[in-house]
Order: sequence, then C-alpha cells, then structure tokens
Amino acid sequence: MTGASMLRIDNVSAGYEGFQALFGVSLEVSAGESVAVIGPNGAGKTTLLRAISKLIDVTDGDISMEGRSLKSVPAHEVIGYGVAQVPENRRLFPRLTVEDNLKMGGFLPSARAKYAEHLAYVYSLFPRMKERRHQQAGTLSGGEQQMCAIGRALMSGPKLLLLDEPSAGLAPVVVQSIFEMVKRICSEGYTVLIVEQNIRQVLKVVDRAYLLETGRIKQSGAAAELLASSEIRKAYLGI
Repeated sequence: MTGASMLRIDNVSAGYEGFQALFGVSLEVSAGESVAVIGPNGAGKTTLLRAISKLIDVTDGDISMEGRSLKSVPAHEVIGYGVAQVPENRRLFPRLTVEDNLKMGGFLPSARAKYAEHLAYVYSLFPRMKERRHQQAGTLSGGEQQMCAIGRALMSGPKLLLLDEPSAGLAPVVVQSIFEMVKRICSEGYTVLIVEQNIRQVLKVVDRAYLLETGRIKQSGAAAELLASSEIRKAYLGI
C-alpha cells in the first residue's frame, strides 16, 4: 500500500565541474513504493542518487524528503532524515567483521536504541550474514558482500532505501537472488529507489520506473508498462 509522497525531486539539474549530468529531472516516490530509475551507462543515474544523498549539490531545482527540503542539509545529516544509500561496489570495511560492518550502519542515536531489533531483522532477511557474522567482510563472495551492504543500510531503520546498481559485477545466478531480496524488502513495506542497468530484472520487482537518458527523464510509468514498451524492448532488451 503506497501513501504520501516520501521523496520529491523537482526540476533538478546537477553535475560535476565543467560537466552537467542532469537536466531538469523531476520524479516522485511515495511511501511504501518501489521505484526504479533505469537507463544506459552514463545516463546520470548515479549522479541522481549522489544528489539525493547530498554528495553533490544540485545547481537548480529542489529535493525534498517528506516535504522538507534537503537543500541546506549537509551530507552527514541526510541519514537523519531517514535516507540510507547502498553505494555502487558496496564499499564495505573489508577488515572488519560482517557484524561490525552492520554495526556501522546503526550508529545514529535513534538507531542505537533499536540495534538488537534491527540486527535480528537483518539476520532474518539474510541468514547467511548470521552464519558469517565473525568473518571479515573482505573475504565474502560478491553476492554476500551485497547482502552485507544492504543489511548495513537497513540497520539505520531507513524510511527510504537507495540502491545503486545492486547487480553490478555479480554473476548471473547471484543477480537473481539479489533481485529476490530487493523484492522481499519492497514487500515488507520499505520505500525503495533503485538505480539499475539490468532493466529486465529490475522491472519485475518494482512498482514503477523512470527511464533516464543523457540526464533527462524520457519515459515513466508502471513497471509492467515499461517492460512491455516496444521502444524499451528494442533499445534495451534486444527484442
């Protein structure tokens, strides 16, 4: 069941020194909804997530979370607004154990109070993390590292989970299980915004999607609609 607007992106432009990556992008994610931003490599998908997390500033437009603008919020405070990001390439602390990596995700005072509860939830979601809790994160397989990275983000009890290319660099058989996991997280009521190049798989697990090409939204709609779109099938699915 989806509810009120959780994340709202209004006419956002952003980029890096001397390079504009996003041009007037607008999108919305409602509470309890799972939304994908799909598109080719270099379309500006990661830039969009970096703008939401305040890792880069927007040059125009506004991003708001539950009606509160993030414009003047410093990057380290964004998580306090309930936004947790699973970065591309996972970015775990390789020499720390799985459990210590998870602990890092629950450092906010509000999350510390529920540490045991969040940890139990992550272990119920990913039993393998419980088995490997004393193992160094750097020794895990790619798929296990992705579970650990998603688990770490969930430890803050986020209102909005941002996933940046969760299937990147993983074996096809693992990709399937990662998307099953994403589906389960969505079905448990989390609000998820996922950026993904694996268009066929991601459109099977989200409610809606936006197609981003060269920094602009070219198409949006229900996931099933986009999956059936002849334009997308031809350009991205080779059908």
